[in-house]
Amino acid sequence: MPPGPSSAEGPVAAAALPSLRRRITAVLIGTQILGGLGVAIGIALASVLAQQVSGTEALSGLAPTSMVAGTALLSMPLAALMTARGRRPGLVLAYVIGAAGAGVVVLAAVAGSFPLLLVGMAAFGAGSSANLQARFAAADLAEPAHRGRAISTVVWATTIGAVLGPNIAAPAGRSVTGLGVPAAAGPFLWAAGVFLVSAVMVALLLRPDPLLTARALAAGTEEDAQAGRGRSLKAGIRAVRESPRARLALVTVTASHTTMVSIMSMTPVALSHHGAGIELIGLVISGHIAGMYAFSPVMGWLSDKLGRLSVIGLAVGLLSCAALLAGTAGGSHVRTAAGLFLLGLGWSAGLVSGSALLTDSVPQAARAAVQGLSDLTMNTAAGIGGAAAGLIVAGAGYGWLNAVGACLLLPLAVLALRSPSKGR
Repeated sequence: MPPGPSSAEGPVAAAALPSLRRRITAVLIGTQILGGLGVAIGIALASVLAQQVSGTEALSGLAPTSMVAGTALLSMPLAALMTARGRRPGLVLAYVIGAAGAGVVVLAAVAGSFPLLLVGMAAFGAGSSANLQARFAAADLAEPAHRGRAISTVVWATTIGAVLGPNIAAPAGRSVTGLGVPAAAGPFLWAAGVFLVSAVMVALLLRPDPLLTARALAAGTEEDAQAGRGRSLKAGIRAVRESPRARLALVTVTASHTTMVSIMSMTPVALSHHGAGIELIGLVISGHIAGMYAFSPVMGWLSDKLGRLSVIGLAVGLLSCAALLAGTAGGSHVRTAAGLFLLGLGWSAGLVSGSALLTDSVPQAARAAVQGLSDLTMNTAAGIGGAAAGLIVAGAGYGWLNAVGACLLLPLAVLALRSPSKGR
């Protein structure tokens, strides 16, 4: 068989593509498990550490907020790097920045500097950026008919790290007590090591680069010729503006993520107001995380079999039901738990189908830029939503927060109903 198009790192024969896809996916799953573990082990005690360093509970929420802000702010520079150089250098840099941020958090804890802690948490958010971008790396070489499953497989891998992380936080804290480091900062020291291992894995094993290989395979095609106006971020924005389905995809991931983060962030407070203890709150949040990640392969399969629009509709339905259940639960902890589980499922359906549709709907050359724009938009909106959620609950109550979350889905529902079934 004649060789296929060459990537920047060597020729790729068409017959070798299936094995290459499997190998790239395996590497991404491994780094996603480690990256998810690093993020989860760090944020498990982020609020506690912020309270200890600042000396007040009122500022404890700024630590996770800084992480979300850092994830959003770093999305575009990392996307620009990937657009120019490929997935590998972008993911490596993201993990290295995340490790450096974790180190700064530890230094801030030792020095007792709250501003330095916030800077470290913002850089730590790069680890989350790497995890988000990994789902798109899985889609680079996937066949269009299997793109949803490729994305969902990598998203599913986060489940392992997300579950293990909080359970490792306590021993990680105890491991540094003899070093003069506060126990609440210990998980960040471990997270730094995990991120560095992830960076090494990507640098050594993610070869050939999936994005550059995909571009080489698309070279000379009509799609590639149409995308020949450049691979800049400006070109990515233009690609979204010119594609109604890309706009729908962007609204899908943004609305799903913002609704989920806004409601989830204040659910522990609502549960505590109704007498729930730490153990019960942890169980509810664990169920929510299971809904987010554990069933993502199902969402990927449905997205490929039934179509992206069908699963986007499912996301709207699940998120709406979640808001209804949680918002009217009152003192029923079981009802709140059911609502949070559906909230996770709805987020999974929206993220997987929206990410697949976004990749489907823009030219190959503009995809990395568009995907970075997607992560910037969803994390910025979620950061604003998380901050506003506290004000809404304080002023009107948890039920109204869920009502507002449901209203965020209305533009998504309208766009989905008006979207053409095919084409860009």
